[in-house]
Amino acid sequence: MSRRTLPIVRNLLSARFPTRSITYMPSPGDGSPRPVTLIPGDGVGPLVTDAVEQVMDAMHAPVYFERYDVRGDMKNVPPEVLESIKKNKVCLKGGLRTPVGGGVSSLNMILRKELDLYASLVHCFNLPGLPTRHDNVDIVVIRENTEGEYAGLEHEVIPGVVESLKVITKFCSERIAKYAFEYAYLNNRKKVTAVHKANIMKLADGLFLESCREVASKYPSIQYNEMIVDNCSMQLVSKPEQFDVMVTPNLYGNLVANTAAGIAGGTGFMPGGNVGSDHAIFEQGASAGNVGNDKLLVQKKANPVALLLSSAMMLRHLQFPSFADRLESAVKRVVEEGKYRTKDLGGNCTTQEVVDAVLANLE
Repeated sequence: MSRRTLPIVRNLLSARFPTRSITYMPSPGDGSPRPVTLIPGDGVGPLVTDAVEQVMDAMHAPVYFERYDVRGDMKNVPPEVLESIKKNKVCLKGGLRTPVGGGVSSLNMILRKELDLYASLVHCFNLPGLPTRHDNVDIVVIRENTEGEYAGLEHEVIPGVVESLKVITKFCSERIAKYAFEYAYLNNRKKVTAVHKANIMKLADGLFLESCREVASKYPSIQYNEMIVDNCSMQLVSKPEQFDVMVTPNLYGNLVANTAAGIAGGTGFMPGGNVGSDHAIFEQGASAGNVGNDKLLVQKKANPVALLLSSAMMLRHLQFPSFADRLESAVKRVVEEGKYRTKDLGGNCTTQEVVDAVLANLE
């Protein structure tokens, strides 16, 4: 048995951490349509999810949507929405507004916790025709999604003094490291970089690094290195081509993914998803900064590219690769042609004009 096959064999024998199912769902075999829960979301969310529905219909893609109207200002995710996602195992979501302050929970975080969507994945890459400062950018940021500073363990010790706890566990650190290396292996990636601040947070980030090193030892064919998060930020904006797959704790990953997205062309173009062992939610990869942009909503000029590419990731996750390839190719041709561009690229096209161009390129 070759050394390259050993990691996969070990993972297949491990009941604690499933392998392929965390990246791709089992194939239905007969190509039958798959139900997908659809949450249009707030602001421009319905505009861009409608774009996806149009393209899916035009391709006759083997999916159909169960639509639920959920708003970011709700106190909880309605039970019927959670039941739909648990049944279908896959959801496509527009942006949900996250309240700032006020003690109101983020529905995005509630969904991740309820469904144990422990891995956030953002793919940041150069699109032909999209002007950027750097070439050869092709970075996948894999971020632990359930703990760290995002655990939300905060309390006021005395008036004017707030304590916020950062929680790092061996289980979650090992799990996200396994996901990152398994993703790299299945997608022919060559290197995994662990991002940390263990020089200061020696116990918490030290535990994260220890877990990454243990998992890395089981994947000898994949190069592994480590980088302190502040140096990583500098390296990202100066030499982003050195990065391949990046695995990070929760807070760092949020910052790194948005930085990488900006380098590769902007958050309006980067696909992503939140994935667990049993469920996955696909959405715009980096922060949906225009979700609350009422001007874009009124003018109907939101950029649909990121969610279209995220829906291609979803099709691949559902084991419909030919439909995913067709959709990705159409979107990339429209971007490369440069004729139909929304406001974030200096153009003046509406969302529908971009969608119509993608539909024309499906032929």
